[in-house]
Amino acid sequence: MARILIVEDEAHLAAGIRFNLEAEGYEAEVEADGARARSRLAVSDPVPFDLVILDVMLPGVDGFAVVDAMRQAGNFTAVLMLTAKSLPEDVVHGLEAGADDYLAKPFDLAVLLARVRGLLRRRDWARGDTGNLVTARVGEAEVDFRKFEVRARGETFRLTLLEAMLLKLLVQNAGKVVGKGEILQKVWNLSPDTETRAVDNFVVRLRRYLEADPRAPKHLQTVRGAGYRLALEG
Repeated sequence: MARILIVEDEAHLAAGIRFNLEAEGYEAEVEADGARARSRLAVSDPVPFDLVILDVMLPGVDGFAVVDAMRQAGNFTAVLMLTAKSLPEDVVHGLEAGADDYLAKPFDLAVLLARVRGLLRRRDWARGDTGNLVTARVGEAEVDFRKFEVRARGETFRLTLLEAMLLKLLVQNAGKVVGKGEILQKVWNLSPDTETRAVDNFVVRLRRYLEADPRAPKHLQTVRGAGYRLALEG
């Protein structure tokens, strides 16, 4: 079963989460300090976890800084962020900071477990572990969904879970326009009318991996007022 790191300074809550995760068959560890969590996770060769449950409000370093440091270091482990703030803009902030899902406190443990299972399923779908698409070619770029990697121009680029999910959705709909609303629902698990630049920012990042000249994209095209279209050739 999956290995999960719980980064939470409320001892009672952390113990409850760990107990319930272990009852579900997961292997779980707890880290209560933000700075220590960053030291463990923001390294090029971190201790492997399948998922990090990360509180925003932590002593030392907050959760936003932890996940940002993880991504900067090349650690793309899936992150479920916990926070006492539940406004839509707070959810968007968490996702744009690099989290893969967001859960507001207080929450029911059954909901948390469902989110954990959902994130792990999304990871497996993105990797192609159910027997579907596992590799693709976009122009000269080679995409390996199982490894969450894009190889292009002699470089290898690592993908986050959400980057891999977005790219896979576009590859599966190659040649068709995919609207922002559909992307928000299927990748971010958000309402299609959520106001956010997250989709645009992720498209910019994918272009850096796929395009020889990201400022003049030949493959990942913006269709003004409609969404995005991926051309595998060109």
